[in-house]
Amino acid sequence: MKKLLIASTALVATASVAAADVRFSGYGRFGIGYEEDRSGDVPNFTTVNGEVVRGNNGVADPNATADVDTDNTILVSRFRLNIDGTAETDGGVEFQARVRLQADDNSGNGEQNRAGLNGARFSVIYGGLRVDAGNVAGSFDNLANYFGNEPGLEEFLGQYSGVNYEFLEYTSTGSGANAVFFQYAVGDFALGASYDQATVALDGVPQDADRWDISATYTFNNITAALAYGQTKANVNSSSEKQSLTVLTLGGEWGDFSGTLFVADDDVVDDAENGTAYGLSLAYNLGAATTLQFAYGDGSADNDERNIGIGAIYDLGGGASLRGGIGEIKTGDADGRIRADFGAQFNF
Repeated sequence: MKKLLIASTALVATASVAAADVRFSGYGRFGIGYEEDRSGDVPNFTTVNGEVVRGNNGVADPNATADVDTDNTILVSRFRLNIDGTAETDGGVEFQARVRLQADDNSGNGEQNRAGLNGARFSVIYGGLRVDAGNVAGSFDNLANYFGNEPGLEEFLGQYSGVNYEFLEYTSTGSGANAVFFQYAVGDFALGASYDQATVALDGVPQDADRWDISATYTFNNITAALAYGQTKANVNSSSEKQSLTVLTLGGEWGDFSGTLFVADDDVVDDAENGTAYGLSLAYNLGAATTLQFAYGDGSADNDERNIGIGAIYDLGGGASLRGGIGEIKTGDADGRIRADFGAQFNF
């Protein structure tokens, strides 16, 4: 990713600081998205006698919303700008801070959302050790090949679709969990761990809980194997409510072909979502700057979500590409919904 250097001049803050700079990077994407039976909350609207109007008696109400059918085909877009500040001491310790400015379309009503800054992430890096604090990604979010190949401009299909456990994730448009993540890498082996105090819903009531996870990753030749385990534990009425997730991933590259395998076991509050999740993803470089993608994800639980579909990427050069995908999303015994998109993405 091409980065724009904003300040390269050394900024001497203390005797131990050698250099500092600020960099911008990110991407933009826009195109057309289709979702069968699309619906969502429309802002500034409410319903009167079953009809959707703008506020009561036709008067705008900024706090009013209505759940209405939306056009199946809408304009989809995202603008993402990462702002990274770094400083390195004479002893080789690197300090980093990041905030992200992002604007997305609202897939529920087809309108555009305003851009906003997320919560900050702070990092200290020395050799193979990295420590993140603030709005961080946990072990699952950082796990090699967890997401695999995700077809579509919006990357709306994934091999992980059968997972229902809520793990620690980096938040692009919110404040984040204010957590800590550790990673240590030496050679082909890496260990990771994270901890935060989460809020979980038990019997419909929000509860404070301790959430942690650990991971191990090993790369041998052209194959990477990764294993992670996480747990969320809340104390309710002197008893303990525990949720957990275990994930194993494998990924490899063989010339123009690459693929990933995904297996997980989650134990959550809803028994209809407990069970084994599984999936795979594939990518093949056809040549002529074209890459084909495939993703499949499902689970053994009654209410697990199944994803299946294909996509394609055409590289235009200079960090720009045309992308699209089509697939089906199905939850439990409900009818499947077709989803598709196509558009352009450019990195900067």
